[in-house]
Amino acid sequence: MWIKSGLVPLLVSYVIALVLMVMPIPALFEPWRPDWVALVVLYWLIAIPHRVGFGTVLIIGLLTDILMGTTFGIYATALVVMAYPAIRHFQRIRNYSLTQQLLVVGVLILIKRVLVYQLEHLLNDAVFNWPYLYPVLSSAVIWPWVFLILRRYRRRHLIR
Repeated sequence: MWIKSGLVPLLVSYVIALVLMVMPIPALFEPWRPDWVALVVLYWLIAIPHRVGFGTVLIIGLLTDILMGTTFGIYATALVVMAYPAIRHFQRIRNYSLTQQLLVVGVLILIKRVLVYQLEHLLNDAVFNWPYLYPVLSSAVIWPWVFLILRRYRRRHLIR
C-alpha cells in the first residue's frame, strides 16, 4: 500500500539527500557541497505540494539537525522559512524555465543559509566566512540536474 501511494520512494529520496549531506568528499570540494536536503525538499514542494507540506519540511529539518549535530531546530526553522515562498508560489515556479528556477532556488537556499548562520551566530557565536555561502552557488548550478533526475524518479515510481 505504501509503495503504491508513493510514500516509500518519497522517503527514499529524503534518505538519499540526508546521506549526501554527510557523505565524505575531498576537503577541496567540501566548502562547495550542495545543500542536498534543501534541493530535494524544494523539488517535492514544487512538484507535489499537496503531499509535501510544512509538516514534512519540519520533520526533515529536525532530522537534518540531528544528523548535522547542530542546535535542535535551526535547520528545521530555516527549511520552513525557505519552504514558504516555494509552497506559496509553486505554480509560478513550476512554469519557469530551468534557468529561472535555478535563480529562484539559489535565492531560496541563500535565505536558508543566511538564516542558519544568523541562528548559529545568535545561539553559538558562529563566525562568518565567505565559503559558508559557496553551497548556494553549487546548489543553484546543479538544480537543473536534480530537477530532471527527481522528475524522472517521480514519473517512474508514479508519485502523484
